[in-house]
Amino acid sequence: MIDFRSDTVTKPSPEMLEAMMKAEVGDDVLGEDTTANLLQEKVAALLEKEAALFVPSGTMANAVAIRVWAEPGDEVIIHKLSHTYLYETASAAALCGVQFCLMDGAGGILDPKDVSDAVHDPEKDHFPRTRMIFIENTHNIAGGSVYPVEVVKELSEVAKEKGVVLHMDGARLFNACAALGVKPREYTRYVDSLSICFSKGLGAPVGSAIAGSRDFIKRAHRFRKMFGGGMRQIGYLAAAALYALDHNLQRLPEDHTNARLLAEAISELDCFDVDLDAVQTNMVFFDVVADDLDAASVIGMLLEEGVLVGSITRKRIRAVTHLDISRQDVLQAIEVFRKLFSKTAA
Repeated sequence: MIDFRSDTVTKPSPEMLEAMMKAEVGDDVLGEDTTANLLQEKVAALLEKEAALFVPSGTMANAVAIRVWAEPGDEVIIHKLSHTYLYETASAAALCGVQFCLMDGAGGILDPKDVSDAVHDPEKDHFPRTRMIFIENTHNIAGGSVYPVEVVKELSEVAKEKGVVLHMDGARLFNACAALGVKPREYTRYVDSLSICFSKGLGAPVGSAIAGSRDFIKRAHRFRKMFGGGMRQIGYLAAAALYALDHNLQRLPEDHTNARLLAEAISELDCFDVDLDAVQTNMVFFDVVADDLDAASVIGMLLEEGVLVGSITRKRIRAVTHLDISRQDVLQAIEVFRKLFSKTAA
């Protein structure tokens, strides 16, 4: 099977498994896991933040960050199509007690002026206290779109002016950096905190990290424990993340090239519509425009030919490239698309 459903479906390579087996471990809740400590130091240095903390998932990373910065009854400004709002089981409401201020923005990108206008006056007790601006980079549902660095800078200026914090859900931050050809610091210097994910494009089996000031991470330790994320000998997982950072960062442009190749081929088929300008990283979103097809039927037809993709809506499909998808896999998938959906097949 050629699995385009997500970049979360990757399997650890033999080399990554070997690194995991050789990991030196200890009790991380007691701060004694050598490999976890090494990973956290490496992440902090890479992102140019004072400290970092390993957490089991991106969902927990976002919930912990929100809980660190905001108190129950506070408001968080966020894009209405953000992963944290749509796909994290309302954890911000259930665990943090915050309210979201949902905003529009083309390509998943918040407009700094709109954000500035949305921040409540803290002197007016009728409104919740705006505490946090929350951005997602790359933006999943917008098609893997990349936040322009200049916009992040402007949002940082708004945050400072208004006395709020700026947090980045950087689950795919390294894809954004690869797309722009910049180092992470070009983004991270403008945010108060951020998360990254090891189990997506980097190919580790488990884990994310959050990073920020030492005070932020000290408080994050408490909420990680509260939310059930305090684990013990996590060095085995941290070793996989270390291997991913050392070996899989540089290959991310390959995923982007493969996504573009797939997108251009699908765009040539009359029954699909692809916004090629939106294919900026490793995601391809395409709409089913044929009257006699919908996402479910297309997915079923592709499945029979050994190609897996995921549905977003009744007429929208997503395909994601990753380290377990080779160029040959993409070419094979393109042939399947052409076989099933070209005019000659019809």
